Amino acid sequence: MFWTYLAFIIAFFFAMNIGASGTAASMGTAYGAGAIKNRLVAMILVAIAAFLGAVLGGGEVVKTIGNGIIPSKLLTIEMVVLILTGAALTLFIANLIGIPLSTSEVTVGSIVGAGIAYKHVYTEKLLVIILFWVLVPVISFLITFLLGKLIANAEKRWPILTKPGKWKTWLARLLVIGGCFEAFSAGMNNVANAVGPLVGAGMISANKGIWIGGLFVALGAVLLGSRVMETNGKKITQLSLLEGSSISFTGGALVTLASLYGLPIPLTQVTTCGILGIGASQKGFGIWQKNVIQKIIKVWLISPLASLVITYILINLLIEGNIYNIIVILSSLIAAFGILSLSASIRKEDSTIHDDGGGI
Repeated sequence: MFWTYLAFIIAFFFAMNIGASGTAASMGTAYGAGAIKNRLVAMILVAIAAFLGAVLGGGEVVKTIGNGIIPSKLLTIEMVVLILTGAALTLFIANLIGIPLSTSEVTVGSIVGAGIAYKHVYTEKLLVIILFWVLVPVISFLITFLLGKLIANAEKRWPILTKPGKWKTWLARLLVIGGCFEAFSAGMNNVANAVGPLVGAGMISANKGIWIGGLFVALGAVLLGSRVMETNGKKITQLSLLEGSSISFTGGALVTLASLYGLPIPLTQVTTCGILGIGASQKGFGIWQKNVIQKIIKVWLISPLASLVITYILINLLIEGNIYNIIVILSSLIAAFGILSLSASIRKEDSTIHDDGGGI
């Protein structure tokens, strides 16, 4: 019974962190554009919309997470605990840093780590998921880039769209609706990341898991989501009301469509790439040089691999007792960090030599 209780505790803790990360980011555009100024109100709206999305449309993604990546026979109670621990730990660290991390990437990475430990992963399904991880954010970027150009021309031609008054009030309401739609899509797609392994192991029914998981996602958004919303809304680029609406409705539509087909999609990447599309339409592609963008991209690349490695190590340590695999992994990590550190030191030394010697 200990492992069962532990599995549920970690799953619901993970659900809270999902609410704080990908779900909270959905209202970032409305907050950044000034359509909603109170962070608590924004998070309450996110919580309600995400819960409704989970309850009304989260079933298909739960099936994929539960038995579409590795065989459900591998999902023992102990395995579920370790999968959720690897995913939740990675996401929790990202939330502390304030980076909007993809819960789908973290969860899938953790499940794949378990599959690799037992040499059984549905490779074709995994490749389809990874393909859509790349395609959907790119599509989001392209759509919002084009919309950004159109919106810039419209706002230039009709300045009333950006000035205080009746039009601005209605556009602000439209943007808040768009943020709620995006949070709804987040609920459809992301709640499965927390409860899918429980459902796959037969520990809870899909319907009950979605309801309880949705409640904890909503709770996490209210209690922990403000920092990620701040990052997405105000630290990447300035947004007008129309620009924010284009991002929210684009992201919400793409993620809702993916959810209907059972594909776990990185909502945070979709939203952030939408913001980048608007930024690129305003300022050119030089926006990619901003430190916050580079930081987010690095975490995106690392997150699925980090959760994969953590889960793989936990399984070998606590279930298989294979210390040799752990030694190899830790040695590889130490070597990789050492090489990166040495490379940075050499670049810094070369720069100092050029500066001191008046080089080119």
